[in-house]
This record gives sequence, C-alpha cells and structure tokens, in this order.
Amino acid sequence: QAGEVSFAEKEVIRNDQVNMQKFLSTSHPTLQQTEEEIKLGMPTVNLDGEVSVLAAVPEVVEALESCAMTWQKVISTALEEQLKKIPQGNGPLAEIDLWCVRNAVLSDLNEQTKLPEVEKVLAILQEAESECVRDLHVIINDLREHCVEALDNVGFLSTLEHHLKNLTHGTGFNVVLDTIPSLMNALRMVWIISRHYNTDERMVPLMERIAWEISNRVCKVVDLHTLFKEDRAAAKKKIAEAKSTLEQWKKSYLTVRAQIEASGREQHWEFDQKLLFEKTDYMTSVCQDLYDILQVTEEFYNVFGSELKAVTGDPKHVDDLLRRVGELTRPMEELAFDPFSLESAPDWKLIMEEFKAEVSIIEEDAKNFIDKSFKTLRSAEAAFDMLLNFKNTRCRETINRQLMMKFNDILDQYCKEVENVRQIFVQNLTDPPLFKNHPPLAGAIYWSRSLFYRIKHTIVRFREVEGLLASERGKEVKQIYLKVARRMKEYEDQKYNQWRDETEKMLPLLLEKTLLITSITEEPVTTEKSVRFLVNFSPRLQEIITETKYMEQLGFPVPEIARNVALQEDRYHGLKHMLDGYHNVVGTLNEAETKLLDDRIQELWKVFKLGQRRLNWNSLGIADFIVRCKQAIKKFEFLVQQIHANSADINNNLLQIGSTNLFKFPLSKSADVLPNVKEFFEYVKRERAKDIDHMVRMYTAIPQLLAQLEGLVNMKSGKSSKLASYYAYWENRIYQMLIQLILKNLQAFNTAVLANVPLFQIEALLSPPKIILQPNASEIDQMTVQCIRECVEVTKHFVRWMHGTCIECPPQRVTDDEIVTFSFYSDISQNPLITEQAALITQNVHRVLTSLSTYLNHWERYCFLWTVNKDMAIKKFAAEKPSYVTFDEKLHFYMKIAQEITQQPLIKDEQFIRLCLSTLVSVVEDKAKDWMISLGKLLNEFARKELFSLQEEIEVGVFYSCLIQLSLISR
Repeated sequence: QAGEVSFAEKEVIRNDQVNMQKFLSTSHPTLQQTEEEIKLGMPTVNLDGEVSVLAAVPEVVEALESCAMTWQKVISTALEEQLKKIPQGNGPLAEIDLWCVRNAVLSDLNEQTKLPEVEKVLAILQEAESECVRDLHVIINDLREHCVEALDNVGFLSTLEHHLKNLTHGTGFNVVLDTIPSLMNALRMVWIISRHYNTDERMVPLMERIAWEISNRVCKVVDLHTLFKEDRAAAKKKIAEAKSTLEQWKKSYLTVRAQIEASGREQHWEFDQKLLFEKTDYMTSVCQDLYDILQVTEEFYNVFGSELKAVTGDPKHVDDLLRRVGELTRPMEELAFDPFSLESAPDWKLIMEEFKAEVSIIEEDAKNFIDKSFKTLRSAEAAFDMLLNFKNTRCRETINRQLMMKFNDILDQYCKEVENVRQIFVQNLTDPPLFKNHPPLAGAIYWSRSLFYRIKHTIVRFREVEGLLASERGKEVKQIYLKVARRMKEYEDQKYNQWRDETEKMLPLLLEKTLLITSITEEPVTTEKSVRFLVNFSPRLQEIITETKYMEQLGFPVPEIARNVALQEDRYHGLKHMLDGYHNVVGTLNEAETKLLDDRIQELWKVFKLGQRRLNWNSLGIADFIVRCKQAIKKFEFLVQQIHANSADINNNLLQIGSTNLFKFPLSKSADVLPNVKEFFEYVKRERAKDIDHMVRMYTAIPQLLAQLEGLVNMKSGKSSKLASYYAYWENRIYQMLIQLILKNLQAFNTAVLANVPLFQIEALLSPPKIILQPNASEIDQMTVQCIRECVEVTKHFVRWMHGTCIECPPQRVTDDEIVTFSFYSDISQNPLITEQAALITQNVHRVLTSLSTYLNHWERYCFLWTVNKDMAIKKFAAEKPSYVTFDEKLHFYMKIAQEITQQPLIKDEQFIRLCLSTLVSVVEDKAKDWMISLGKLLNEFARKELFSLQEEIEVGVFYSCLIQLSLISR
C-alpha cells in the first residue's frame, strides 16, 4: 500500500509540474499587467576589473555599499507588501490569484538577484568584508525561501483550479455535485504532498472559502421571491439538488477524512467542523423546510382538485380551500431577511411555526368539509374513484385517513342510486323509452339492460377494495342490488319469449307474399310513367329482421326461420335499388318520350311480371330475377340516353334559332354621324336576310336528327304512325320557340325605341310656309311598320310538317297563278301577344314623331321671316318716311333674331331618333339677314336723298351769301 501511495504521489507531482507550467504561461501576462514591475537599480561605477582590485578601491566599495543598502530596502519592502496582502474575495479562486501574483512578483525579484552584475557586487563587498553584505544575504535568502514557497503553492493549487472553476461557474447543481468528491480528493493530495498546505493554518481557510462558494451558489439559485411561482416539480427538483449539494460537501469531507485515518500514515484532518459546516448544515435544514413546504402545498393541491369538486358538489368551498393553500407561501415570498443567514435562524423558525399552524387549520377545515359533503354524495362511483385515486396518490395523511373512512357513505349513496334505477324501471315497464332505430321488443331489453349495467358497473368496482362487500353494510347493499337485477332479468326473458312466439307465428305468412306490387300515382291521365313498382316487403317483416339482429347482439338464441329471413334483407335492398334505378330512368322521360318508348316499357314490364305473380320471399330465384331486371333496365337506360342525346342536339338547334337577333342595328362611324332612316332599315333588312339563311339550315336539320332517332326504335320512314305524337311534340316546341323568338325581338326593338340612344337621324327643312321633317312622319311610320311586318314574316321560311310526319309540306297550288306554302306564319301572325307588341311599337314610334313635331312648332315664331312679303313690307315702311331711330330699332330687331337663331342647338335627340337642325338654322338665319340687307338698302337710299338735299341747300346758301357781300362792296 505504501508503494502504491508513493507511485501516486510521483504521478501527482509530475502532473502538477505540467499543470503549473501551463497555468503560469497563461497567468503571467495578466500578472505583468496588474502588478508594477520592481527593478533593482545597478551601480553607476565601472565594475570592469578583478574583484580583489575593485575591493581595494574605497570609492568603489562605498558606492557599492550604498547600492546594496538600496537593494536591501527594495527587497524588504516588496516582501513586506506581498506578505501583507490577503485574497480579494471570499471564494477559493481569490486565494489562487493571491499566490499567483506573489509568485510572479517574488520570482521576478529573485531572478534579478541572480544577474551577473548583482553577483559581482556581492563578491566585491564580500572581498572588502563590508558589514552590509551580511544583511543583504539574509534578505536575499529570505526572498528565495518565500519565492520557493509561492512557486510550490501555485503548483499545487493549480491542480485544484479546474474543480474550483466548476464549483464557481458550473452551469448547474449536477456539475457541482460531480465536482465536490473530485475536489475533496484533490485537496487530500495537496494535504499529503504539499510542504506548505499540510497545516491547519493553510488548509482550513481554503476549505472555508470552498464552503462559502457552495453556500453562495445555493443562495443565488434558491430565490424565495420567485421559487413558489415556478412549476412545483421544477421547484422541488431545484431544492432537492441544492440540499444534496450542501450535504455532499460534508459527506465528501467525512469520506476523505475516514480514508486518511484508515491509511494510518497520513496526517489526520482534525479541522474545526463548526467553521466548515455550520453554515452549510443550517442551509441544508432551510432547504429541507422549503422542500417540505412545496410538498405540503402539492399534497393539498392533489386533494382539492376537480374530483373533489365533482363528488362534493361544492366547488366554491374547494376553491376557498385552494385559495388558503395558495396563501401559505406568501410570508416566504415577502421575507425581509435572508433565510440562509445564521443570524436570521430565529426569524425563520417563527415563519415555519406559523406555516405549520396554518396547515393544521386547513387540514381540520378540510376534514369537516369532507364529513359534511359525504352525507350528500352526488355519485357513488365518482366518490369511489376519488377515494381509490387518493389511496394511490400522495396527499395529506390526515385528510387521506379521513377519506378512507368514507366507504360506508359511498355504500349508502349506492343504495339510493339502485332505488332510483328501480323506480325508473317500474315506471316505464309498459312503455320503455327506446334508442333511435331500435325495434320495440329488443329496444325494451336494451333499455332494461342499460339500467342494469348502470348499477352493476358500480358494484363491480366495489370489489377492488378488499372486504368492502364482505362487511355487514356491504352484504345488505349486495342483496338490494341482486333483488333489482333479478327483476330486470325476468323482464328481459318475458320480452324475448314474446318476440320468439310472434315471430314463429307471423313469419311464414309474411314470406308467402310476392316480391313486387304496383301503385298508380295521382295524375290526370294514367300512363306508363304514372305506374310505380314497389317492393312488397312488409314493414313487419323489416321489424322482425331488425329485432333478430339486435336479439343476436344481446346474446339470445334466434329461431332458424328468423335467421334465414334476416338474410333476405340484402335481397330487399337489391330489389329496392333496382326499382329506384328504373323509376329514375322513367322519371327523365317527358310525355312524348314516354309514348315513343311505350313498346320498350311494356317489354320491361314483362320482365317485372315474374316478381308480381310467381316469385315470393321463399323463392330461390330471387337473385336471378334481380339480375335479369337490372340487365333489362340497363338496356332500356342506354336507349333513353341515346334519345336524350338526340333531343339535346335538336334543343341546341332550337336554341340557336331562338337566340337570333332579327334587329341588328348599324354601327355608327362616329358619335355625331348616324345613318338616315332609309339606310337604317335597309341595313336591318340585309342582316336579317343573312340570319334567316342560318336559321332555315338549323330548322331543316331537325328532321334529319329525328330520322336518326327513328333508327334507334327501328323506324326510318320519317312518317311512322307510332312516332306521330313525338313529331307533334317537336313541332309544338318549334312553334313555341318561334313565338318566343318574334316576341323577344319585338320587345328588344321596343326597348330600343324607348331608350335615349338615337339609332338614326332625320332632318328638319323649311318648306314655306311650314317647317317639315325629311322624311316625314308618315314615311317613318310606314318604314317602321314594314320592318315589324318583315320580322314576323321570318316565320314564313319555317315550313310546317305534314300531319303525323316530320316531312315538310310541299307547296300547294290553289289557282293557276297562286301557290300556297304552309308555314308557321299564319298562326304566329295572329298571336295576340305578337300583334299587341307590334301595335305597342307603332304607338311609341308615333309618340316620338309627335314629340318632334311639337318641338318644331316652336320655330313658328320666326314664320314672319318667310311668310310676310318682304318687298311690300319695305315699300310700306318707306312710305311712312321713318326716322333714323326707327331704322336703328328695326335693324337691331332682325340682328337679335339672327343671333338667337345661331344659338339654337343643331341636333335634337328624342329617344331613338336624332333630329338634325343645321339646315333649318342656316336657312332661317339667311332669312333674317335678308331682312337686314333690305332695310340697309332702304336706309342707304334715304340717306343719299338727304345728303343730296343738304348739298343743294348749302350751295344756295353760299350763293346768297356771295350776293350779299357783293352788294355791300358795291355800296
């Protein structure tokens, strides 16, 4: 064993040297930055030469002694400062930092003392037998001892650094827990091998710092202000880990101490355990208190849950208890002191005593509440489940004991429930409530059995508690249950026997009925379409099948005949599905198609006759009958589909004809230019002629499509008497389509007439003495009527078919010169709707023309411009010798009229007609200007005459004036 320890020591020393070198290499740069460099000043004298020669020079010795004294002072001061320093912090890493700094400073000084210059100075002083050299040697030796100590301590403490960093900066308690044992073993190695950390004076402070670090980690993590707001499971885990960490510290110490004592050769650890563990032991007890608090609140929450609310029926009281449980931790959350401090131990003890007292009060209140609530249970099974759950769930022991004493109350509640079920059973014996789709007898048994299972399920659960039904009260409850259960069993047997007897009696009679029957729907005329085939499956037979299925599900033996008839249900559904397919196909036929396919429908009915007359529900050929019927229906359906496809083509042709626009209006080249009346109606006529050709092609294709249809029913003549009604059906469809075509187009044209969008334009012209329309209203009326007539006459192109065929009637010669073609025109032209619509359009056109004529009447106020004889009027006016003022008034009057005319609109839109007034405005304006010119000429003549007269008067006056002057001169 001693050999093994020695080998281990060597390995530790070797590892320590490696770790120390790594540690110093990483820490030295930092230390140089934090510590001021201490330098030994070198002497200024020249030291070149032999030691003995220099020692004989007094000036050199004196200078070197002064230098040596300075060195002694520097080294002494540095040692004193380093030895006075204490770790900067409470943790163990602070102590490592202290030794690292000391080692750096002292090592640097020690290296300087080994410099050649320093050694030569010491040699010279030694040679000169100087007194100061002895003191300097003492200081240097002391420096080297402390340097060796610092280096040794840094080397050994470096082995602890990794563990101490995990202890200080580890991510969680799991890291700390794993670190403590390793750290303690490392401390043991330091204790054994180190020459300086093998005393209580050095080891105890280091271990105190480790204890402080562990305590500090716990204090940081366990924050009572937030602990009870966290998830309870996470909080309990955190407290448990903290407590384990604190306990692990002491446990690891005691383990290592025992190992040291067992080794017999190592110095024992006789450290003061109060210094190392008093704080951590106290914190362990506080963690235990916190864990107990969390455990108590969890146990209360386990009790006061939704199950207790449901069982007791008093959720308000349970919520009140939960509120009081939540307030248990409020004093801890609001602490004004540190619970982990030894000085606060009395205060923490008082808090815990108050907590325990409040817990006792809540427990007592809960027990009283449970006692009261179990006297009025709502459900025996729910209460029983709750008790079993509490039995297997951790909750408050006192409350759990109280609950376990409530099984008798549950038995009492169960008796009440059995009695309630019995009363329900007795009250509804004659008319039991049935589930949806349940038959009467099996449904009654289902109802009875559901009541039985309701009470059976609970009493079976009671067996889970050993001895519950073996007690006196349990035996009484069991007898009450058995009495009700036997009564329900008798009821089930009675209903089953009733069903079996009725089934064996009625079933043979029901099976003798035929498979199919017919019924006639309420229609005015009985046709193939009004005849409906029904499956002759008695509702009583269906009820027996349903009863049989449910009786088998209930576990009752079923008679063989009933089991066999249950197999007939698939055949019933097969027949019903087959008939539904037939009726769906027939339902798609119209009356004409039904008559067309009368022979095929009769052939199909012949296949159905077998199910109407011969086959019954005992027959073996039902499946074959269904197959034959389906094949016949499928063949008939295929024929119907082809007929419908052909009908769709004919309908498409009719749709194209019916959607034709017979009033296509010309598109104006610009918004201001519209076609005149004649151009408009000629354009409509041309476009209509194009559409008529397309419509006639669509119409003449219909007989060809009908001929294809004739091929489907083996008739290709186009005039089969069996298809006469079908031809008549389509001819009537064509007639109705043409009526809608003409009526729709006339209505569209009428809408265009009434709209405020002009379609063509006419002109207003002056034809003295009146203003007229060009073309006039009568001509426009005639063109409109002609356009309407031509629209109706479109139907002349649709030649009627010969009676009973789809062949067009050939032209009939009435006389030698007259040939008549039978078309739809004769009938459609007399249709009241069409004649009424045509008359309405004519009225609307006439009303618009009347409105335009009324508008033109306003121009009659200018009629004097062209009705009055201008020459006569001018002569008469001249004879009156008017003044110039009168001339001015007349000219202004006609000028005002001319201006007023030029301001009149050049167009007037009246619904579908645009009236162009430009020609009329121009002509009337010219008339007004002609009056102005005539008056101007008259005024010119009058002025000229006045001018000539004035000239003569002036000339006469001049002559007389000259005579007077001559007479005066002569005198």
